[in-house]
Amino acid sequence: MRLFVIFTLFIHFAHYSSGQIKYNLRAEIGTLRFQNTTIDVEPGPNWKGYNLNENQNGFSFDVINGISIKDKLRTGLGVGYVNFEGINGYSIFGDIQYLPLKTRLTPLINLKLGSNHIWNQYENGKQSVLFDLSGGLSFKFTGSYSAYFTSGLLLTQQAFLIPVRFGIRIK
Repeated sequence: MRLFVIFTLFIHFAHYSSGQIKYNLRAEIGTLRFQNTTIDVEPGPNWKGYNLNENQNGFSFDVINGISIKDKLRTGLGVGYVNFEGINGYSIFGDIQYLPLKTRLTPLINLKLGSNHIWNQYENGKQSVLFDLSGGLSFKFTGSYSAYFTSGLLLTQQAFLIPVRFGIRIK
């Protein structure tokens, strides 16, 4: 009897949530404009320079796999490729995107928290925390496809950058 009740509740929850929670896939491409370093270093004998040199702009390509709750909150896990003028790297992050309106054109707020690794002048490269807070606009083409544009603030690799991204969402 207990198994029947659990099974019935599971079926009810799966049916009820299918209209509320949907799978989505997002892809983003963007430029990362270097602003300044976030720390000042007293150079020592083993110091080889900042993780990112001054005016070292970047390029990023991210893929985020996640869920959408009531078409307002999108959350997921992402992986990305970064290139800072010849310095390659990758990023792994959690992503939360909030759209306050259900209209065709809506503002959005996006937060990425994670880690990235670049292969720079240091042996084995450098790993760093990634914090990206941005805002922008989203345009829904159909119920399954939308495009968005964001810009904001990115802190990573001891540097402050301005990300400008264009993304698409499927489902």
